[in-house]
Amino acid sequence: MERLVQFLEGFVVMLQRTRIRRWLVWVGVGLGMCGSVVAYQWYTRSLTNSIPPIREWFQNGATRPSLTTQTNAPCPNAPFLLPSSGLIGLLYGDPAAPYHVLRRHSGIDIFGNGTPGTVPIVAAYHGYLTRKADWKSSVIIRHDDPLQAGRTIWTYYTHMADVSGTTSFVHADFPPNTREVFVEQGRLLGYQGEYGGNLRIGLHLHFSIVKSDPQGAYMNETVLANTLDPSPYLGMQLQANRLPSRPINCQNT
Repeated sequence: MERLVQFLEGFVVMLQRTRIRRWLVWVGVGLGMCGSVVAYQWYTRSLTNSIPPIREWFQNGATRPSLTTQTNAPCPNAPFLLPSSGLIGLLYGDPAAPYHVLRRHSGIDIFGNGTPGTVPIVAAYHGYLTRKADWKSSVIIRHDDPLQAGRTIWTYYTHMADVSGTTSFVHADFPPNTREVFVEQGRLLGYQGEYGGNLRIGLHLHFSIVKSDPQGAYMNETVLANTLDPSPYLGMQLQANRLPSRPINCQNT
C-alpha cells in the first residue's frame, strides 16, 4: 500500500512537471509569435511611409491641398505626364496594406480630391489604347519605350467605375472591345472611381508601367516583376523604400 501511495505521488509530480513544461513551451511559442509580428511590422515600416498620409487624406479633408500633386506638363527631362491629380499614396514596390512584403504594389495609386466620376485621368504618353470586352474600369496603352529604344511597354489605368462596377467612368470614346486606338499624351481617358471588385477601396487611380512578354503582349501587371519603376518616366521619386515625403513633386524642382 505504501508503495502504491509513493507511486501515485510520483505520478502526480510527473504530471505537474509535464504540464509546467507544456505551459513553458506554449509561452515560448506565444512570445516567439508576438516577436515575429513586431519584427514584421518594424520591417514593413522601414520599407514604406504611405499609410500615414493616406489615413490623413481620408480623415481630414482640410489637409488635402497640402498633400496633392498636380502637374499640367511632364517633369523636366521626363517623358510621361502624371495621369491624374491627387495624393500619390501607395508607391512602387509598396508593402503597405492591403499588400505585404511577399506581394508588393506594382504601380502607384493617386487618390483624387472629388467624387466618383469627376477627377480626370489622362494618357501619360502617346500610344495605342486597348480595352478588353470584360474590362469595366480599365484601359491599357501600348508605347514605344521613350527611355529604351526598341522596347515596347504599356501603361495601365484602372478603377474607373463606381463601387458596384455598374457605371463605368471610362470615356465613351473607348467602349469595351476597343483595339489599338491611337491617343495623344494628355488625352482624356476617363475619371477616377471606387471599383475594386470584392475589395473596398477609396476613390483613386491605379497606374502602372507594364513589360511585354516575348510575343510583344502585355504581362500580368499584378506581379511586381512584370512592371517597371515609374520614377524615371515621371521624373519623381516613386519607390516606396525611398520613403519620399508627400506631396511628391518633380525631382528637378
